[in-house]
Amino acid sequence: MSGTKTGTLYLCATPIGNLEDVTMRVLKVLKECDLIAAEDTRHTRKLLTHFNIHTPLTSYHAYNEQKKGDKLLEKLIQGQNIAVVSDAGMPGISDPGSEIVKKAVECNITVVPVPGPTAAVAALVASGLPCARFAFEGFLPSNKKGRRRRLQMIVEEERTMVFYESPHRLVDTLEDMYKILGNRPVVVAREITKKHEQFYRGDLLQAVEYYKQNPVKGEFTLVVAGAQEKQKTSEWDDLSITDHVMQLVQSGLDKKQAIKEVARLRGIPKREVYSHVNAGNN
Repeated sequence: MSGTKTGTLYLCATPIGNLEDVTMRVLKVLKECDLIAAEDTRHTRKLLTHFNIHTPLTSYHAYNEQKKGDKLLEKLIQGQNIAVVSDAGMPGISDPGSEIVKKAVECNITVVPVPGPTAAVAALVASGLPCARFAFEGFLPSNKKGRRRRLQMIVEEERTMVFYESPHRLVDTLEDMYKILGNRPVVVAREITKKHEQFYRGDLLQAVEYYKQNPVKGEFTLVVAGAQEKQKTSEWDDLSITDHVMQLVQSGLDKKQAIKEVARLRGIPKREVYSHVNAGNN
């Protein structure tokens, strides 16, 4: 595949559900490369068996990303061609891949993307929400404080936003979105390209109630409408500066972060926010 002294690193997109979505080019690379670095070798072996591919496999996942990445880099330098795959979709998108790419680029090793299915884009284009410009947020922090802090940071984002979420955190995330982003349109895509593919369309409050009453399993992608002009100010327009800070503190930010965020949202100096908060505490 490559006649150069060093090998080539291939980033191969694998199906997110339906095996028929794999590209002919991905299959060719997986068959002809020297080694496949897989997030879960058991999962990838099923794909390889289905297409009668017998290339050697090695594990490359979040828990060995640094150590194994160095070993893969050595093999690339020695001239081996390596394909990186995740369980589903494109490596590096909420999955291992970005670290080995960084190492390879630093060593002047050729990096070749072999594109294919991506859950975020599939959900976005089928959502019915604007998709000319969008912001991909991936997985929000798993803890409530971190999740709410991140949502506070993107409350004014005008572009459509795309998130990944696990089934056991789905309702909590939707509730936090409703409380912090306000009630806005959302599409919850589940099991994209699989037998039980489902698109729930409504607003955040409706989605909370629906999934409380209809708990389901699967892989979820949330597509949330961007902020409208009235939403940008409605959350705090009638609050005093001190109350605004306290509201952010209650949502999970520490006091220093809340003061910084209030200053940013209101377009005023941090020292002005500090003076209001300090005056309220005297």
